[in-house]
Amino acid sequence: MTTYLGIDVGTSAIKAVLVDERQAVLAESSVALSVSRPQPLWSEQEPEAWWAAVEGAVTALRKRAPAPFAAVLGIGLSGQMHGAVVLGDRDQPLCPAILWNDGRSFREAAELNETHPQLSHVTGVLPMPGFTAPKLLWLARHRPEIVEAVRTIMLPKDYVRLKLTGEKVTEMSDAAGTWWLDEARRDWSDDALAATGLDRSRMPRLCEGSDPSGTLRPEIAQAWGLSGRVVVAGGAGDAAAGAVGLGAVDHGAAFLSLGTSGQLFVTTSQFRAAPETLIHAFSHAVPGRWFQMAAMLNAASCLAWAAELLGGDIASLLQEAENRFDQPASCLFLPYLMGERTPHNDPHARGVFFGMTPRVGRAELVQSVLEGVAFSFADAKESLEMAGTSVSQASVIGGGSRSGLWTRILASALNIPLTRYAGSDKGPAFGAARLARLAVTGEAVEAVCTAPPVQDVVAPDPRLVEAYGPRIKAFRRLYQALKPEFELGSGA
Repeated sequence: MTTYLGIDVGTSAIKAVLVDERQAVLAESSVALSVSRPQPLWSEQEPEAWWAAVEGAVTALRKRAPAPFAAVLGIGLSGQMHGAVVLGDRDQPLCPAILWNDGRSFREAAELNETHPQLSHVTGVLPMPGFTAPKLLWLARHRPEIVEAVRTIMLPKDYVRLKLTGEKVTEMSDAAGTWWLDEARRDWSDDALAATGLDRSRMPRLCEGSDPSGTLRPEIAQAWGLSGRVVVAGGAGDAAAGAVGLGAVDHGAAFLSLGTSGQLFVTTSQFRAAPETLIHAFSHAVPGRWFQMAAMLNAASCLAWAAELLGGDIASLLQEAENRFDQPASCLFLPYLMGERTPHNDPHARGVFFGMTPRVGRAELVQSVLEGVAFSFADAKESLEMAGTSVSQASVIGGGSRSGLWTRILASALNIPLTRYAGSDKGPAFGAARLARLAVTGEAVEAVCTAPPVQDVVAPDPRLVEAYGPRIKAFRRLYQALKPEFELGSGA
C-alpha cells in the first residue's frame, strides 16, 4: 500500500486526510484553532499553535489508520493565504501571524496603490489590506524594531513546512497572494519587493506546487512512525488546493468555495489581470495554469457566528430554516463581519440585519444569513463578468456545501447549476494529498487531478431566480447607503 498525507492549515482548524493510491480517503482528522482579535480590524494567530495542531491531527490519523499511515510516501500542504509570518535569525516568530482577514493595513494598501499603480498588472490584483505586502509596511511604520529583525517572511502553511523539512520554501499559488509575485513570470517581482523596502534575501525559495520542496526531517519521521524518504510537496494556497482536489485544472473550470471565507474561482490557461475589477489573477498550483478569483472574507463563518448568537447547533438551525423555506427572507443580511474584499475592498464594512419586525424568528434569521452570503457570491459573479470571464456552471466545495438548502439558494441567486461532488467537503486537504502524489510519482497532472464522483447537480429554481433579482439589488443599495457610516464607525 502507498498513501499520501494532505494537511490544510486553515483559519478555524488544521485538517488532515490520508489518501491511498486509488484516491480513496482512508482517514481524516481535525484540530480546532482560535483567532485573536486584540484590537478592531486585527486578526492574529500564533504560528506555534499551527504546529501543535498539526501534531495533534497526525496523532489522531495514526490512531485511526495505523498501517496506512505508516505507508505515507508524500505530504502535501495547503493553507490560508496572505498571512504574514515574520521570522528572526533563529527562525523564531517575532510576533503573532497577521492573518488574511486582518484589516489594519488599509492605509498602507491605499498608499501602495497610489504610488505604484502599474504594479497591480504585474501582481494580478490591487493591493488590499489582507495581503502580505501592506502588512509589512504596517509593521515598518508601527513596529520598526520587528522589521529590522526580520530575516525571512513566510506564509502560514510554509511555517509548517519549515517545521517538517527545515526548508524555507513557498509555491506559486500562495506566493501569488502576497502582492510580491510576478504572476506571468512565476517569480518574485523585484519592483514589488522594493516598493515595500524588501529584496529577495528575505523571501523563501519558490517552487511549483506539484514539485518536491524537501523531505521530512528524520527525527519527525521517526516520531511519526514513518520510514524511508518522505517527500513534502510544494502544495498550494487553500483556493488552488481546492481546485486541485476538484480537478479544476483546465481552462474554464469553475467552482465556488464555502469555507470560512468564500471564493468564486475560474482556471485560465494564461495570466489575465483585471485589477480594476478587484478580481484576483493568480498563479495556479500546477505548472502552466493561472486562475481568476473573486475573494470574499465572509462565508461559512457567518453561519457559525449566527449559530453562536442564536444558541443552536448549525445542523438544527439549517433544518429549521429549511422547514420554513418557500420564498426569500423578509430581512436582508450584509455578511461583512470582517470587512470585504471583492467587490468592495472595504475593511470597514460590517455585518447588518435590515428589515427586522416582530414576526422575524430564528429560522428566518438563519435563512437571511444564507441568502446574504449567496448575494455576495452574485456580486462576485458580476465582478468576474466585468473582468471578461463568464460563469455558466460551477461546482461547490467547502463545509457549507454539505447544506442542500444553501446550495439551492446559491444556485438560484447566481442563476447557474451547481455540482456537488462526493467528498467535496474535504476540499484543500484532499487537493494537498494529490499534490503530494504528483511530487512523489511525477505523473501527469491530468492523470491525477480528475473530478470526483458527482453527488448531485442543483439547478436554479426559476421562481427563486425571479424573486432574488430585486432582493440582490436591494442588498447592493443597502451596502452603498451604509458605506459612509461604516467608515465613520471605524474611526478611520
